[in-house]
Amino acid sequence: MEKTVNQKAWFLVLPVLVIVAFSAIVPLMTVVNYSVNDTFGNNQFFWVGLEWFEEMVTSERLHDALGRQILFSAIILAIEVPLGIFIALNMPKKGFWGSVVLVLMALPLLIPFNVVGTIWQIFGRVDIGLLGHTLAAFGIDYNYTNDPLDAWITVIVMDVWHWTSLVALLAYAGLQSIPQAYYQAARIDQATRWAIFRYIELPKMQGVLLIAILLRFMDSFMIYTEPFVVTGGGPGNSTTFLSIDLVKMAVGQFDLGPAAAFSIMYFLVILLVSWVFYTVMTNLDREEAR
Repeated sequence: MEKTVNQKAWFLVLPVLVIVAFSAIVPLMTVVNYSVNDTFGNNQFFWVGLEWFEEMVTSERLHDALGRQILFSAIILAIEVPLGIFIALNMPKKGFWGSVVLVLMALPLLIPFNVVGTIWQIFGRVDIGLLGHTLAAFGIDYNYTNDPLDAWITVIVMDVWHWTSLVALLAYAGLQSIPQAYYQAARIDQATRWAIFRYIELPKMQGVLLIAILLRFMDSFMIYTEPFVVTGGGPGNSTTFLSIDLVKMAVGQFDLGPAAAFSIMYFLVILLVSWVFYTVMTNLDREEAR
């Protein structure tokens, strides 16, 4: 008996495909067009080939921004992933306080990016901010608008405060999926707390931790709003990450060709890393299924 395929169902999906085309594909093609052409206005374009890409690859400005971006993402992952796991391990597993802690952990994730930046911009000010004023009262010379190290510390602490909850909630979900039989067997064998974490909890959390690392890498590598609101990329260019440098190039200087090539390279790097994480996650799933 042959199965009847109703091709008319594609007409129901067609509106979604049209919306996606206009919201994603068309803007992407526009960026590609600008990346291989030069323009002097009035919709007059001149073919330049890969000139803008060559300029960006050899640009010290891009290299500096990329170095700052990689360093920031590495620091963020090194802090938030272990901290999120530690918090998840110590969260109540059930009951009233378990629900309360889950709600409290989710609160930072609900705050818009620009609001987070504004909160920390005011919080860190020496004249009116609680943090800045308190540090000044203890004799600590702290000023994120003048000192690059203070600016970096402020941006990192702000991101840790905002996004560690995501890692903690994902790790908590992974812990909740572990059957109680594993813990009962560990108690019978008199396993230590470290052994339980090393051989039971950590292997079972591998999948969600890879998702957490992927999400945090993508977010930290594309971060723009929070550091721009707090420091504006300063002092100097100390916190000018790739996204901030891209906006300055495209909007501030109106260098559309180099900015378009910059954005395509930026997109390809994130796409490549995401593909690597997806491949690793797929291989882990296959190994667990065996």
